[in-house]
Amino acid sequence: MKKVLLGKIGNFYKANLHTHTLISDGEMTPEETKAEYQKRGYKILAYTDHEVLVPHNDLTDENFLAITSYEVVVNEYVEGAPFPFAYTCHLNFLSKDKNKTVSPCFSEKNIWLEKSKAYISEEAKKVDYPIRYDVDVINDMIKKGNENGFLVTLNHPAWSMQTYKDYAPLKGLWGVEVYNGVCDYTGFSETETPYVDLLNLGNAVVPIAADDTHWKHAAYFGWSMIEAESLTYEKVFEAMEKGDIYSSNGPSIYEISIDGAKLFVRCSKASEVRLNTELRWTQVVHGEQMTQAEIDLTGYFNLKKQYPARVKPYIRITVEDEKGNRAWSRGYFLEEFFSE
Repeated sequence: MKKVLLGKIGNFYKANLHTHTLISDGEMTPEETKAEYQKRGYKILAYTDHEVLVPHNDLTDENFLAITSYEVVVNEYVEGAPFPFAYTCHLNFLSKDKNKTVSPCFSEKNIWLEKSKAYISEEAKKVDYPIRYDVDVINDMIKKGNENGFLVTLNHPAWSMQTYKDYAPLKGLWGVEVYNGVCDYTGFSETETPYVDLLNLGNAVVPIAADDTHWKHAAYFGWSMIEAESLTYEKVFEAMEKGDIYSSNGPSIYEISIDGAKLFVRCSKASEVRLNTELRWTQVVHGEQMTQAEIDLTGYFNLKKQYPARVKPYIRITVEDEKGNRAWSRGYFLEEFFSE
């Protein structure tokens, strides 16, 4: 029996889930940012200005959704050294409540841009979270974020110079950036390795491609496609929580489905469709401007029957076009669609 993993509705909304404006270190106002992204077909923007949670519900209309969110920077400075030497971890907190103006992890002392302080809510001023670069503190921030209705993403781990020992202990993340447009533009490409490592540790994280918008000339490079019933705050977050999302810096994925041991992918014109699993077992379909691929999973399922699972089993898809741009599906754990 065919099971559709992605493309059940076919109603995808283009989103940038990492956006800065003049409220922090961007160069456009929230209104200008909306206008520029709408010109390029975006329907959803998460406004993630540094350290302050500012709703932009006045920008939401029937064709556009503003997600209430913000970015937290956690630094540990090397004494006497400039910022490039600092250990750092950046997290985005995406609020399920569009009207929220305070985070349990807010710290006024952590605001490094004076102009951002004008946007602190009265409720936020009562919070003073002790932000510190420590894995237990970061995990506590993620936990408190989840408990208070936030989806939390790990931003640009490669740019942040985070290694396995830094991100492997993190629990409760919803997403991890595999592509960051401004990091790529400024010479520091992201990688899917942290995302895959966290998947292999059994974490149900989704891959995020985003602009990390700071400048108008360095934007519109990466995006997420959210499959939701409608462009409403409730339905979009419902889709995000279910994992009805993929990310891209070029190709489109229209459908991923499975029927017995056959996996089917429909996509925009591609040169390669790749299946990866938690094992060193892959399948790659090559072609010229192909728009669909069929992958036989029999060998993988036979391995699963013969040998005990070492880690939680999953499958994921990567689509690559002739320019080398990619689209990344999330990891679909077998337990989601197979009872055995």
